[in-house]
Order: sequence, then structure tokens, then C-alpha cells
Amino acid sequence: MSTETKHRSTAEVANRLVELCRQGKIIDAQKELFADDVHCIEPANGHSPTITGKQAAIAKSEQFATMIEEFHGEEISEPVIAGNWFSISWFMDVTMKGQGRQKMGEIVVYNVENGHIISEQYFF
Repeated sequence: MSTETKHRSTAEVANRLVELCRQGKIIDAQKELFADDVHCIEPANGHSPTITGKQAAIAKSEQFATMIEEFHGEEISEPVIAGNWFSISWFMDVTMKGQGRQKMGEIVVYNVENGHIISEQYFF
């Protein structure tokens, strides 16, 4: 664990995540901010199962990216922070391969410990 991320506050982690994701650098955000044993929780009706581990989270994001035929835009909110938790809303306008154009909205809740995200949970 690098000294740089070890001492980041929840607000610093949250703002960095939003900054990188708005730049389209989702994988970079995961590499930098996720704990090695991060838990990624999807709703029961989600597209992928709940997973554990930074590498599994990165693979899930890479797989999702391959399902997108065309990207039309997105909006990521400012983070709402409370203690070691923060949440963001994330709206995407995409054309999914074989499924047509869709507008997707979700709330993502993150838990931060020791300057790293230890869990993310999606609500959509």
C-alpha cells in the first residue's frame, strides 16, 4: 500500500474516484483506490454476481465495457460523504450490443478504510 493513498480521507478518496471516472478512467480509479480484497455487491437482479478482489472488479469493468456498442454520455454526481461512507449517482446513455440504446441510472455506495475503498454496492 503506498503512503500516498494510505492516509487519504474518505472525502479525498471520493473526490479522486469522481475525478477519474468523469475522465473515463474507471480502471485507473479501481487500480489506485480499491483495496486488494474489495467487495463489489450487485443487486440480486444485476448483470454480474457479487465479487471479491481488485482484479475481479477490474475484469468486471472491462467486461461491461465490451458490452457497449456506443457511448452517448454520462453524468456523475458529486459525492455525498458520511464518516467512512460515500455515495454517488451515475447516469449513462449507451447503446448496448444487441440491446439498443439505454439510459441507465444507479446509486453506488462505497465504504473506505485506511485510504482505500473496501466495498462498493450498486442500487439500480
